[in-house]
Amino acid sequence: MEEKIAGEAPAKLNRYALACCIVASIISTIFGYDTGVMSGAMVFIEEDLKATDVQLEILTGILNLCALVGSLLAGRTSDVIGRRYTIVLASILFMLGSILMGWGPNYSVLLTGRCTAGIGVGFALMVAPVYSAEIATASHRGLLASLPHLCISVGILSGYVINYFFSKLPLHLGWRLMLGIAAIPSLILAVGILKMPESPRWLILQGRLGEAKRILMKVSNSPEEAEIRYKDIKSAAGIDEKIDDEVVKFENKKTHGEDVWKELILRPTPAVRRVLLTALGIHFFQHATGIEAVLLYGPKIFKKAGVTAKDKLFLVTIGVGFLKTIFIFTATFLLDKVGRRKLLLTSVGGMFCALISLGFGLTMAQNTGGKLAWPLILSIVSAYSFVAIFSVGLGPITWVYSSEVFPLKLRAQGASLGVAVNRMTNAAVSMSFLSLTHAITTGGAFFLFSGMAAVAWNFFFFLIPETKGKSLEEIDMLFCRESDKKRNENGAV
Repeated sequence: MEEKIAGEAPAKLNRYALACCIVASIISTIFGYDTGVMSGAMVFIEEDLKATDVQLEILTGILNLCALVGSLLAGRTSDVIGRRYTIVLASILFMLGSILMGWGPNYSVLLTGRCTAGIGVGFALMVAPVYSAEIATASHRGLLASLPHLCISVGILSGYVINYFFSKLPLHLGWRLMLGIAAIPSLILAVGILKMPESPRWLILQGRLGEAKRILMKVSNSPEEAEIRYKDIKSAAGIDEKIDDEVVKFENKKTHGEDVWKELILRPTPAVRRVLLTALGIHFFQHATGIEAVLLYGPKIFKKAGVTAKDKLFLVTIGVGFLKTIFIFTATFLLDKVGRRKLLLTSVGGMFCALISLGFGLTMAQNTGGKLAWPLILSIVSAYSFVAIFSVGLGPITWVYSSEVFPLKLRAQGASLGVAVNRMTNAAVSMSFLSLTHAITTGGAFFLFSGMAAVAWNFFFFLIPETKGKSLEEIDMLFCRESDKKRNENGAV
C-alpha cells in the first residue's frame, strides 16, 4: 500500500512529519525529566521532610496510579477533542503539577503535585505515540513513533544531570528547583503544539475529509503517496470513496469513540481480542521486568553495591541515563530495518542475562559488606547492560507496537487501555521495590525480575507478529487474516 508507490518517495523521511512528531514528543521529555529528577530528589526529600521508605514508595508510585486514571480518560478525550488538544491538556496538567511540587512546603502538597502531574503522564503516554504513528508513513513509522520514548530517555538523562548540579544547592532549595523547573517547558509546549496539524486519521473519523487530505499532502512525500494514504484511511473508517473530499462534516460517519469499549472488551472479534492481548501483554512486561527499579532507585541500588558518596552516586546514575538515551537513539533507526519482532526477542533475551548477572553481583556485594571490588564492578556493568539492552528493544518497541496494532476506530482508546496496564505495572514495581528488597534482598529482587523476563520472551515468541513496513490499515488485515485462519483450522463458525 503506502510503500508500493512508484519511485523513491516512500524511502524518504518527510521533514514536516518529523517536525510534527518531535514537537508532540516534547511532552514525553517532560515526563522523562520528572522520572529522572525524582530519583535524586528523593535523597533530599527524605532528609528535608523526614520521609519514611513507605512515604517515598508512595511518592514515586502515586504518579503511576494517577497516570492510570489519566490514560483511561485520555483515549476518549482524544477521540472527542482530537490528538493535538489532548497534548495541550497534558502539558497544562504537567505545568500545574510541577508548580505544586516546586512549592512543596510539606509532604501533602508534594504528593498532590505528583498526582496532578501523574494524570498528565497518563494523557501524554497515550497520545504522543498515537499522534506520531498516525502522522507517519509506514516506511518510517518505527522511527517516528519511537521518538516519544527517545524523548523520555532524553528527559531522564536531563533529570539525572540536574540532580548532580542542583545537589550542591542548599537542602531546602535544591530538590524544589529540581521538580519545579519542568513547568517552563510544559508552558512552551502547550503553546507550540497549537501550530502543529491535527492527526489526519482523526479528522477523517470526524468527516473533515478536505482538511485531512491537505495535511496528508504535507506529511507525505508526493501527491500520489498522499492519495493512497487518504484512500486507505477512508476505507478503514468505512467512508465511501464517492464522498466529496471537501465535505467539512460528514455527520453519518462522525465519531467521538462511542461504543468503542463494547468492541474492545464486551464483544471483541477474534482479531481484536488478539490485538488487545498482544498490546496489553507488551505493556505489562515492559515494567514487570524491572526497568523502573533501576531508573527510580538507581542511587539506592548502587549504594547497596558499594558506592557511598552522593556525588559519585549521581555520576553513576548519569551513566544509566546516558546509555539509555544512546541505545534508544540507535533503536529508532533499527526498528524500520531489523523489524519489531527480532529486536524484541533479542532485547528480552539479553535482559534476562543482565538481570541474572545484576542479581548475583548485588548479592555478593551485600554478603561481603562491600569490601570486594569485583561485585561492585559487576553490579554497575550489569545494570548498565540491562538498561542498554532494554532501551534498544523492549523500551521503544512497546510504544511503537501498541500504537500501530489497533484498528483506526479503536486506536486511541485501545492505546489508553495499554497505557493503563503500563502504569499499573509501573506503580506495582515502584511502590513495592524497597519493601521487596527488605523481604528478599536487592539481589533477590532482580532474580525475580529475571524470571519475569523469561516469561516475557516466551509470550513475545508465540504471540507477537511482525509489523515492519506495513501501513496501519495493512496491520488490521494482518490480524484479521491470522485470526480467520485459526478459526478455520479449528472448525469455528
